[in-house]
Amino acid sequence: MRNVDKTTVNLFNDAYCSAPAKAAWSRRRDHSPPAAHSHPRSAPRVTASPTSDQIQACDREPIHIPGAIQPHGGLLVLDRDSLAVRMTAGDVPGLLEVSSVIGQSAGALIGDGLAAQAAAISNSRPAGGFIGVLHRGGRNLDLSATVQGDLVLLEIEPGLDRPMAGSQILTHLEAAAAAFERCPGLKTLYDRAALEFRRLTGFDRVMIYRFGDDDAGEVVGEDRAHHLKSFLNHRFPGSDIPSQARALYVRNLVRVIPNCAYAPAPLEPAPDTPLDMSDLALRSVSPVHMQYMRNMGVAASASVSIVKDGRLWGLVACHNDSPRLLPYEIRAACRALAGGLARQIKAKEEAETWREKLRLRSLGDDLTAVLAQSDEGDLSLEEHAADLVALGEADGVAVFREDRIETAGKTPPHTALAMLRDWLLDVDAGGVIATDRSENAFPGASAFKSWASGLMGVVVERTPLLAVLWTRAEEVEVVRWAGDPYRTAKAAGGDGALTPRASFDAWTETVRGRSRPWSASQTEAALRLRQDLLDLRRARRTAELNTQLRATLDDKDDLLRQKDFLLREVNHRVQNSLALAAGFLTIQMKAIDDPAARAPLEEASRRLTAVGLVHRRLYRGDQLETVSLDRYLVELAEELVESLGQEWARMIRVDAAPATVSTDKAVTIGLVVTELVINAVKYAYGGRPGRIDIGLTEQGGRVHISVADQGGGKQGPRIGFGSKMMDAMVRQLAGTLACHDNNPGVRAELDAPAG
Repeated sequence: MRNVDKTTVNLFNDAYCSAPAKAAWSRRRDHSPPAAHSHPRSAPRVTASPTSDQIQACDREPIHIPGAIQPHGGLLVLDRDSLAVRMTAGDVPGLLEVSSVIGQSAGALIGDGLAAQAAAISNSRPAGGFIGVLHRGGRNLDLSATVQGDLVLLEIEPGLDRPMAGSQILTHLEAAAAAFERCPGLKTLYDRAALEFRRLTGFDRVMIYRFGDDDAGEVVGEDRAHHLKSFLNHRFPGSDIPSQARALYVRNLVRVIPNCAYAPAPLEPAPDTPLDMSDLALRSVSPVHMQYMRNMGVAASASVSIVKDGRLWGLVACHNDSPRLLPYEIRAACRALAGGLARQIKAKEEAETWREKLRLRSLGDDLTAVLAQSDEGDLSLEEHAADLVALGEADGVAVFREDRIETAGKTPPHTALAMLRDWLLDVDAGGVIATDRSENAFPGASAFKSWASGLMGVVVERTPLLAVLWTRAEEVEVVRWAGDPYRTAKAAGGDGALTPRASFDAWTETVRGRSRPWSASQTEAALRLRQDLLDLRRARRTAELNTQLRATLDDKDDLLRQKDFLLREVNHRVQNSLALAAGFLTIQMKAIDDPAARAPLEEASRRLTAVGLVHRRLYRGDQLETVSLDRYLVELAEELVESLGQEWARMIRVDAAPATVSTDKAVTIGLVVTELVINAVKYAYGGRPGRIDIGLTEQGGRVHISVADQGGGKQGPRIGFGSKMMDAMVRQLAGTLACHDNNPGVRAELDAPAG
């Protein structure tokens, strides 16, 4: 669950309660624990909350039968058989340039051809849809028809002055879809989507807003005019959008309010039975919602639903400072673009989950392999406690073996760990126990929440006891809201109705007592480790019964260990030599005051870092001939941040799929990537911190690496030493290096064989 007070979303949702029911809007919070890595960890707080009756009234508000439309268009309610007009809403006579409407036939008002289209829709497609364009008074009017029982609801809206050609819309959609596909990760995708929707709609602010599993939400991407304040990463509680409103967002994928200061145009004559306007683009919205937008300074809004796997994933929310129409053609393009965005979100979410699982699987396999190679098997687990910390992505770990407790990282005192061990044995059911709020699961845990607000544990065997408990420290979070989310609106009268609050100033709260949530991939890795340790225990017991057979293999094993030791020793010595050379460069750089003279030495130091990092990986790992390229690039980026300064820590991002290459190739690739990052630092941003994305994929036996910036660097002649070195390195890789416009910035792409 993330950021943007309901407030924010209310401005682009017409899902709000009328005055008597408005209480649901008034900041009720759901404080249940969030699901793994997508929801805010909000501390409970009690203020003047709305009553349950008010909340239920809001959930029951009949927003689908407002009895009026937005006045920028008109509505004809036709008899389904005769197509004669029964009711109207809006300035239909003015739009159609006729004197009377009630009782007239649709053919007389819009022409027989369009009337036939409406009749055809009513006979074949109950859900209705666009039927054509009517030219009246020198302007274009878009017509849409919807079937409801024995009625046909015909909407009339202003169209584009110059209708867009299908090829023009298709070209924009294709370009946007290609940009979505090139995005290396979800965050980049959200930012790009906001940019593309703003280009398409022309609105002043466009936000990508994501719902969580508990119906709360966050603005995860934004593109806006510079004079507008940002709502990026702002949160709002799920209770602010009633359930019937969410249903309408799945039913109506695009909703537009061209002018939030409008006066509703009622149906005339008023129907005896309320008219269901669920499928109408012109449906009037709640007056509370309209006041909400006016309080926020928004003159026009639009929302486009992002539906993934049949569920409402989120919204594309658009705001404008002045009234703005969104004609049918643009809405249709928005629907198509939102469908493509939903598919890309699904693909990238699945890819990220798969990569995390694969990475944790690799870490678990490495640890299991090390234990399996040890003569003591699982008995040497404590020696690799640091690897256990990495496997759980935790702050600390405790290994319980009989009465002994071995720890690594940040853990509670041993007395507390002893109590946690007993608790783990009590609640164990043969699986994984995980919580990101330990005080809810273990009485007294608040006493050590700074060490262990998050707990994840497995019991391998009870007799003899072997169990592992991972801990995560309390993560104090400052949550940003668009206004105080707990403040109820002021009573408007004695009927208990509430008015929308007027302040949307940034408001923060500090949330304590929770850690980062444990992901499903992490709990799966813990469960798999449990099974691996069980297998190792059984293998050790079997091995103990076959000591005589093992004795005959000792000489061979000794030779292999000696070989590994010698290779590691050589690697270690090379690493020390590289470190010594880097030290000499550092000493020499300190003696040079001229930045221009020092720059070549700094670049040489970074190149040594790229080579030295490979040797450090070889020294730590079990594979001496190959290197895990994805993990190498992550560590290389961390080393570059150390060299460039901590202000680059959030700027250099790596999105790498698992890939393995030879040691020599890793060194060469590291040099090329280092050089590309150095170029981006120098030419794209002039040495100042700026966004740099490093991507890695492997397909068909080839690795594809991209280094992209969003700065002002330009493609030009490559004549410097670094460029010549890169060309030589690329030839050595038998690969290709190309630079493209990243719009903005430059994207360099390296393609080379993986083998």
